[in-house]
Amino acid sequence: MAIFTSIATAIAGALFGGSALAASLIGGALAFGAKLAIGKLTQQKQQKRKYTAVQGEIQFGGDVPVGTLYGVGKTKGQRTFYAKWGSGNKWNAEVFVLANGWCDGLEPYVYIYGEKKALVSRPLIGNEVANYHIEGFVNGSGDPVLTIRFYDGRPGQMVDQKLVDVTADLGNKWKSTSVNAGICYVVVERIYSDKLFGSKGRPEIEFVLRGLREYDPRKDSTVAGGSGPQRLNNPSTWVHTKSPAVHRLNYQLGLRALVSGRTLIGEGKSLGQIDLATYFVAMNVCDTLRANGKKTYECSLFVSGDDDHTEVLKQFDDAMAGYGLNRRGLSGVISGAPQIPVKDLTAADIPIDRAKDVQFRPSAFERFNHLSGQFTSIESMWNPESLKPVYVNADIAADGRNRQTSIDFLQVTDPDIAQYLLNIRYRQNRMGGKATVPVSRRFGLAVQEGEWITWRGKSWMISEWRADERLRITLVLSETSAAIYDDDGIEPGPIVIPPTPPINPSLLSTVQNFNVAVGMINGAQGYDTPALLFTWTPPDDPTITAVRFVYQIEGTTELFEDQCTSPEDGSFRTTKNVVSGKVYNARATITTVPDRLRTFTPWVTTAQPTGLQTLLTGLQQLQDDALNRFKELQQEMDEFFRPRLVELLDAFSLEGAVGQIERQQIVATIGDALAQITEERRVRVSENEAMAQLLTYLQASLGTANARLITEETVRATADSALASSITTLDAEVGGNLARIIQEETARADGDSALATSISGVNADFNGRFAQGLVKFEAVAAPAGVDARFSVLLRAGTSQSFKVSGFYVELYTEGGVQKSRMAVQADQFLVTSGNNRHYPLVFENGELKLAIANIGTVNAGLLQSLNGKMKIDLNNGTIEVFS
Repeated sequence: MAIFTSIATAIAGALFGGSALAASLIGGALAFGAKLAIGKLTQQKQQKRKYTAVQGEIQFGGDVPVGTLYGVGKTKGQRTFYAKWGSGNKWNAEVFVLANGWCDGLEPYVYIYGEKKALVSRPLIGNEVANYHIEGFVNGSGDPVLTIRFYDGRPGQMVDQKLVDVTADLGNKWKSTSVNAGICYVVVERIYSDKLFGSKGRPEIEFVLRGLREYDPRKDSTVAGGSGPQRLNNPSTWVHTKSPAVHRLNYQLGLRALVSGRTLIGEGKSLGQIDLATYFVAMNVCDTLRANGKKTYECSLFVSGDDDHTEVLKQFDDAMAGYGLNRRGLSGVISGAPQIPVKDLTAADIPIDRAKDVQFRPSAFERFNHLSGQFTSIESMWNPESLKPVYVNADIAADGRNRQTSIDFLQVTDPDIAQYLLNIRYRQNRMGGKATVPVSRRFGLAVQEGEWITWRGKSWMISEWRADERLRITLVLSETSAAIYDDDGIEPGPIVIPPTPPINPSLLSTVQNFNVAVGMINGAQGYDTPALLFTWTPPDDPTITAVRFVYQIEGTTELFEDQCTSPEDGSFRTTKNVVSGKVYNARATITTVPDRLRTFTPWVTTAQPTGLQTLLTGLQQLQDDALNRFKELQQEMDEFFRPRLVELLDAFSLEGAVGQIERQQIVATIGDALAQITEERRVRVSENEAMAQLLTYLQASLGTANARLITEETVRATADSALASSITTLDAEVGGNLARIIQEETARADGDSALATSISGVNADFNGRFAQGLVKFEAVAAPAGVDARFSVLLRAGTSQSFKVSGFYVELYTEGGVQKSRMAVQADQFLVTSGNNRHYPLVFENGELKLAIANIGTVNAGLLQSLNGKMKIDLNNGTIEVFS
């Protein structure tokens, strides 16, 4: 050091007039060599532990190192106290230290028994910062049985007085001096419930903590370049953050003990030892929003007082794709972001008498072409999940083989940020040119570590600044480019589906997914017997030896039971106490060896009643009789129809004659009672027309009572049109009173249009008074006119007069534009609100009546009061009032 100090003093005297500051700076530069900490990608240094945002085990004992959390993480904490009291030790309390330092708070959920549960806020009962109970953990009265009192670790926080009071008479007391100032902790109080805890055991709670409140110099107006209320010596002004650059600065400043001021966690530097300019830039880069609306870099990390500083700082560096540096003895950081080169290095700036070493492409052993990694996924209950691997086929071909490695970002919980980091690290490695270049004193004193320069048409970052005893400056350069940090084309991170909460089969208290359905069993002697089918998810638990069922007829109280001794089957059918035509309710439970807590499933109900019990004896004889009768009928039909069919086929002419099958009838009469079936088939072919028609007529009559069913089906084709129609008429008549239903369906197409119509009509006629109803659907495809129509019409009256009412909705084409309209034919059109005799809107006799009108704009010619006392003529602008 002495020789460097002498050289520095001499240089300062020659160049800077003996400035003490210049001598100090030059001496520091010569001594430290100002080396940038870079290139850890290919180093496989063995770490003591994995650095992550999760502290996954409960810690016990007094030899646990102090630790804290930067950002947000999941932790089980360190159990430091346990107490139980009350009759049968019904009440239990545990104290868990979550982190050292003043923390921000708990996230509104925890993990318990492998499930995510919400924290529900409760009123404060003492000195705690927040009080919660856990969703679902309440007794039969709705009172919480599992509560959490949270203390954030601020200096001067007060003691948990309730814990002091309830343990005052116990051997293990919580002292009134146990304020835990500067320690973030929770008091978990539990009231024993056999229903909630008996089968599952003591609960282990995983808390999600928002960690340290941290100092941000950008928000401190007493620091050059800062603006805001934060102060380094006042932690109450600090705020919580997930910025890796802010984390790194606070780790270098260190977390200090409240009384002794000793550094508990971190390096314990002062602001004077920090290069704040680089930190300001890095913090701004981290907070910059990307195209997806997220901040560029965020991370969270648990650290302890025993951790290696270099390893912790590297985690923060990796989380922002950056590098730590030591610039003239000051600690700083360079974040992963493009820079504007400050100077262009030319041949005139490089002394020709000094050697340089240039390696534009790193060796194959230093490069990889397939990069994978993991991040911490919140959706996966804070477990590691794989990122999408980064590889380029062209790089693999250039290297001659696949060179794979992995980099984990377990301090990052956002998949998109982690994926972005993985791509940046891949690109940084591929663009791995290095150079050691001597430069002139003029050039060397104008640049510093971490800055970008251009040389030979490429961008380079100064990773190391060297000066020897003669102040000859050498720069160590690393190739870089703005394209490294371009997020265009980088896919989003993986989408992680939250896992299904695990079910420990040995803790099952009943079967899962139980249901019941009805069925039939083909029993002995031809009986079909109603049965119940029970189903459930087969349990993977050999201690469950039987599934028991309890069922009852819906609406009754009598219970029936049955059981299945093979639970792994997943289904069981029973006819025991099952009767036909009934709806059943059922529930189930289990039998276990050894015995344990069991519960019933909720009641479930069959979707339909059980089937009817049927007797099938004699079915075979009935089948034989039916077959014999069908054979007889077939023989009779052959004897009657076949000769006629032969005659008709012989008479049929393919040259245009009319072929006709005569009417076929089946008639039965006794006295004036008549039953008749008539069927008539016609076909006709000519040069201009082809037609086929089927007419079916069914009639039953007795005296003046007649019932008729007439169906007519016709298809016809001519040279320029085609028609298909079906008409069905149903009549019921007694004397002169007639009820009729008509259903008509027609499809017609010609050279100019196509029409499809469906008409349903009903008629009723009694002593000259008649009523008719019509529903009509119509679709028309033609150059102009109505395109589609739906109409409903009613008509009723006497033989002298009738009344028609109805409406229609149609689409029509006018001037080449398709339009729609709806028309109503009625003497009175009204809208009712459902109240008796209350009509908000009535249109009658050409007059519109509204109970209340709320109109934005009224276009009118004349306004007149109902009693005729006032008239406003809007056309002429006059108002008349009549007494």
